[in-house]
Amino acid sequence: MRQVAIYGKGGIGKSTTTQNTVAALAEAGKKVMVVGCDPKADSTRLLLNGLCQKTVLDTLRDEGDDIELEDILKPGFKGTMCVESGGPEPGVGCAGRGIITSINLLESLGAYTSDLDYVFYDVLGDVVCGGFAMPIREGKAQEIYIVASGELMALYAANNISKGIQKYAATGGVRLGGIICNSRKVDRELDLLENFATELGSQLIHFVPRDNVVQRAEINKKTVIDYDPKEDQADEYRKLAMAINQNKMFVVPKPMTQDRLEELMMSYGILG
Repeated sequence: MRQVAIYGKGGIGKSTTTQNTVAALAEAGKKVMVVGCDPKADSTRLLLNGLCQKTVLDTLRDEGDDIELEDILKPGFKGTMCVESGGPEPGVGCAGRGIITSINLLESLGAYTSDLDYVFYDVLGDVVCGGFAMPIREGKAQEIYIVASGELMALYAANNISKGIQKYAATGGVRLGGIICNSRKVDRELDLLENFATELGSQLIHFVPRDNVVQRAEINKKTVIDYDPKEDQADEYRKLAMAINQNKMFVVPKPMTQDRLEELMMSYGILG
């Protein structure tokens, strides 16, 4: 069983990328569990065709500790298993604690079965919060993929996440599997992302082009593969899924300084 965490700047498209990639893996016959690690609880809705899944924390608040696995684990597209950690009541507590509570509960209820090929963690934002870093801090996720684009703040976040991976790699087996570009049609974006990944000592594992069919599928509460499997964009997610499935390059990243990151951006005409 491979445990994969998807990180990246808020709003970069982590949840959409994760769900479409998982759909492609499921279509290929892989058994996948998705653990949503975002208080918004939107990491599984496309796999569940829009079902507003009750989160782990809400279930615990409403029903107490005596719950069954089926109370929090819902079947989705082609047998994917879906969980949403949720978060605390607004203004109270730490959302990162929800991730820790959820993963520990899933383990105690036997969710991590031997027939699983993958567990995907869709993680909110950055790793500056210890709770959100939990999937890599405690060795749950062994491989990390960072979703980025050719925009400065997306690459700044990706570089920062790499610092977290480097830190936790020193005491565990977590490694960076690569950068996923979720394109924003920035000038020279492909070249920039390839060089950014190389500077980190990693790889651009796939460049996902921008296509409005993704938004159309989301409006219909589906992944692209579920909405229209013959679309070119569906093939892009299949390529990403197979690249992850076949990946052998797992590294301890070498994050850049802020000055070097800005120098790289300027060399591609993004700054200045």
